[in-house]
Amino acid sequence: TILVNRTHRLPRKAIPQTLVEPEIIFDAPVGDRKRLLAVSAAKGVEALFARGKEEGIYLCGVSGYRSYERQEELYQKKRREQPKENGDPVHWIAPPGASEHQIGLALDIVCNSYMSLDEGFGDTKAGKWLAANSCRFGFILRYPKGKEDITGIEYEPWHFRYVGKTAAPVIMEQGITLEEFWEEYVEDVSID
Repeated sequence: TILVNRTHRLPRKAIPQTLVEPEIIFDAPVGDRKRLLAVSAAKGVEALFARGKEEGIYLCGVSGYRSYERQEELYQKKRREQPKENGDPVHWIAPPGASEHQIGLALDIVCNSYMSLDEGFGDTKAGKWLAANSCRFGFILRYPKGKEDITGIEYEPWHFRYVGKTAAPVIMEQGITLEEFWEEYVEDVSID
């Protein structure tokens, strides 16, 4: 489990050792880097999506791996578009080096009946199912509502992070964030 956020940043050169394209439905063309995930996350999301389908939940991955450079482009675009609150940009997107997409362990997920990356996804049947069941497959809802002061990112009911089948249930059952889990259970190590 690695913590990536505004205070635990990745260097520009940090990329996952192995990225694969999971055998799931993505809203991106074949061969697009957004379809890639780290091996552990890819296996977990394949099982997650398969179980969802068995239960009538048809999920779609929107964005997996994202390079430092791509994150920088998205961050600068959002800073230009978003108003400032109290002198700081609105926390809708992580700055470069602070995005879990860069390590291939994060995936934005929507469903066939709701394809928007907005808070409304959390109210859908799929959003509720993911929030309740993703931990069984090693994923957590990374930016939960009411935890913005801890995560530094606004509520994102579509953003799921692979942390493994051991950590995910603990985080879910305790209602904590990855930051809180890290502080409580994981020794702080350098990621440089």
